[in-house]
Amino acid sequence: QPCWNEYLTTRIEQNMVLSCTCPISECRAQPTTAFIYSIVSSKEIIAKYEKALLRGYVECCSNLTWCTNPQGCDQILLKDGLGYEAACSKCSWISCFNCNFPEAHYPASCSHMSHMTCAKCNHGFCWRCLKPWRPTHKDYYNCSAMVSKAAWQEKRFQDYNERCTFHHHAREFAMSLRNRVSSISEMPKIRTLTFVLHACKVLEQARKVLAYSCVYSYYNQDAESMDVVEQQTESLELHTNAL
Repeated sequence: QPCWNEYLTTRIEQNMVLSCTCPISECRAQPTTAFIYSIVSSKEIIAKYEKALLRGYVECCSNLTWCTNPQGCDQILLKDGLGYEAACSKCSWISCFNCNFPEAHYPASCSHMSHMTCAKCNHGFCWRCLKPWRPTHKDYYNCSAMVSKAAWQEKRFQDYNERCTFHHHAREFAMSLRNRVSSISEMPKIRTLTFVLHACKVLEQARKVLAYSCVYSYYNQDAESMDVVEQQTESLELHTNAL
C-alpha cells in the first residue's frame, strides 16, 4: 500500500493520473476511483484528483468549456443554445466559443483574431499555427515599386494598433473605476451607487467594442461598408468619451 500511495500521489501531482496504469510494465489496468480513494489518504491530494477528474470530463464533452477569464474563473459553461459567445454566470466574462481567443471580440470575426499581418513585409500568417495565411512571395516587398505601399501599410497598421491599444487601456481604467466604486458603495451611510456601477459596465463594454472595431476595420477591404463602420465607430467613441 505505501508503494501504491507514493505512485498515485506522484501521478496526481504531475496531472497524469487519468492516463496512469499499473506500474507493472506488462499490466495495462488503470486504477479506479474507488481504488484511489482507498489508497490515498491526503485530503489535499484527493482534492487535486477530483479537479483532474472534472477537468478531464469537461475536455471530453464538446458542449462544455471553461470560462476564459484571464483573471481566473473555475466556472463551467454550457455551449448549447448560446451561439458563439455568452457571459459567465459567475464572473460575467464574455467568452468566444468558436475560437481560442480568450474573450468575445465583436465586431471582429474569429478569422480576424487569427489572421496576423507583419507590419514590415505584409506577410500574412495564422496566429495559431504560424503557417502562411496565403501563398507568399519572398522578394515581393523588396521591389522599389512597392516601397511606398509597404510604408503605407505599416503606417496604417500602426494607426489601428495604437487606437486598439488605447481602448484596451481605457477599458482597464473603467474596470479599475468600477472596483473602486464598489468598495466605496459598501461603506456605511453612503447612498446607493448602482447607477455609477452600471455606467462603468457600459463603459467597459463600449471600450471593448471600440478596440475590436479597430481589428475589424483594419482587415475590412470594402470601401463602401468602411464608410458606415467608421461613422458608427466615431459616433460610439464620441459618446463613450462623454460617458
